[in-house]
Amino acid sequence: MTASDAFLPSGEIHPIDIVEAHATDRAWDFDRLGEDQIAMAVEGLWRTYSVTLSWSPGDEMLRLIATFEFDPPEGGLDRILDLLARVNDMVWGGGFHWWPDQKLMVWRYGLMLAGGQIATPEQVGGMIAQAIRAAERFYPAFQMCAWGEATPDRALQVALAEAYGRA
Repeated sequence: MTASDAFLPSGEIHPIDIVEAHATDRAWDFDRLGEDQIAMAVEGLWRTYSVTLSWSPGDEMLRLIATFEFDPPEGGLDRILDLLARVNDMVWGGGFHWWPDQKLMVWRYGLMLAGGQIATPEQVGGMIAQAIRAAERFYPAFQMCAWGEATPDRALQVALAEAYGRA
């Protein structure tokens, strides 16, 4: 018996198995890194996002990290950090972090499954969809602030504006 089996009653599906089925159904490229971890590539409008989910049996938490490369010029760092704080004030189901050493913008979220609860396919799909929606919504704002020298206020206006019609 593995450590994760202690929290999964016989016959119930491991959270990473649910994630793998979700990725398979959508024909996403993925790699099962171990019993408790999976990494996949999810194509968005702006770019392909790296999404990793891992099951932590000790914490009873399914963790999601979605990343994209982000290496802003040093001159824009203050604007980026200001924008990050503003964006994170607006989102409730996760948050962005910048990892400068890895040159990554990161979306993190943890689904607590305390007391032996089991993740549902809807929860797993919702976690992944929420991460990609957040990345897609705020990606242009991060770009404008870093390279377009937009103020955080102006960058947020673009991210929050409703689009009308079609191009």
